Amino acid sequence: MGGRFRTRLRNALERGRSVGVDLEQFGIHAVLVGIIVVLTIPIGLAFLFSTQTAVEVYEILHLAPGGSLLENYLTVWTEYNFGTYMRNSLVMTVVIIAGKLSFSLLAATALVYYDVPYQRYVFYVILFTLMLPIPVRIVPLYQLLVDVGWANTFAGLTAPYIASATAVFLFRQRFRSIPASVVETAKLDGVGPIRFLVYVLVPMSKGMIAGVTVIMFISMWNKYLWPLVVINDQGSQVVQVGLRYIQGAAAGGLTQWNLVMAGAMMALLPPLVVLIVFRNTLLNTFGVQRE
Repeated sequence: MGGRFRTRLRNALERGRSVGVDLEQFGIHAVLVGIIVVLTIPIGLAFLFSTQTAVEVYEILHLAPGGSLLENYLTVWTEYNFGTYMRNSLVMTVVIIAGKLSFSLLAATALVYYDVPYQRYVFYVILFTLMLPIPVRIVPLYQLLVDVGWANTFAGLTAPYIASATAVFLFRQRFRSIPASVVETAKLDGVGPIRFLVYVLVPMSKGMIAGVTVIMFISMWNKYLWPLVVINDQGSQVVQVGLRYIQGAAAGGLTQWNLVMAGAMMALLPPLVVLIVFRNTLLNTFGVQRE
């Protein structure tokens, strides 16, 4: 009898633990679902408004999808030249990312694997530039570009963003974590500095490079202030300034928020594609296991 009682008691306790774990998992998933819903509500509303007419958007209680989806998107793409703005943003972003990755990888390699004079102080100076972002020094920087003839040019739009102290810091920390045995093996094999960077450091840092690329892409794609200041030609502007142009084109005294939201939804697509492309590498970098 005593053995049966202990067995039933043990089984009951195990069922209780199982129920407790299930409830805990349910609570965690409920919280995550709630967070996802809250985060997606603005995107859902933006898409909803992009299907409505300008008058329907101003009707607060009108939350039904409209019938102007194709009309709104075609109007934004053709009449407001939104395709041109997106192309300009894409070219600007790709050039800046390529420049940032190249300079940052080379700088990090030099700081970690070469005997640079005053190496630590050079690194501190690089970090100090984080305290002086472009919006802080925008007036003297713009005057400098005017003096060298780069105002209202693609070079003036991209050159100030080529260097990245943040990327140098992240790559430096990543390279410092690579085992010394790998470096010694490369030296014994006679691997040169560029080959060592391309064939050893870059493959071993794919996750970090992917993460930095995604962050830089989203940051550059959303640039507004500097392009607005340095570019005077409307046809050379970027997507965020293009959205501002659409917002300023009022019809009948009303801002056409339906067109603004249509443009915003199109502007959302390239960063979303980049996140999807790099999702596996990012998940592996952050240690998230996919089932």
